[in-house]
Amino acid sequence: MKSKKIILILRIAVAIILIQTLRFKFTAHPDSVYIFETVGLEPFGRIGIGILELIAGILLLIPKSVWMGASLSLGLMAGAIMMHLTQLGIEVKGDGGILFYTALITFTLSGIILYSERKSIPFLKLN
Repeated sequence: MKSKKIILILRIAVAIILIQTLRFKFTAHPDSVYIFETVGLEPFGRIGIGILELIAGILLLIPKSVWMGASLSLGLMAGAIMMHLTQLGIEVKGDGGILFYTALITFTLSGIILYSERKSIPFLKLN
């Protein structure tokens, strides 16, 4: 029972992280525009990724779709981490690396959530 509560807290934390960044993406905040221009995905990538993060956040909060939300979040954060390591750098516009480290934390928590939900993935047939 205790582990279910911990996973619930992790799900809520990841959903909050994903959803709170949407205001920057959807309002075309200059920092968000800068990031997506730097990686060549402005504006469609910024908006599209924002929509996918919104979907992942919602899926994480619905019990039957947690594994889908965690999978989507894991993929999105893997992409963010790769962009930081290949094109953006750890620190973006003097943020002290907060975006990069947030992506790492979100990636790790999503992996933990997905692992905890592995038995609910229909096509894996785990017992």
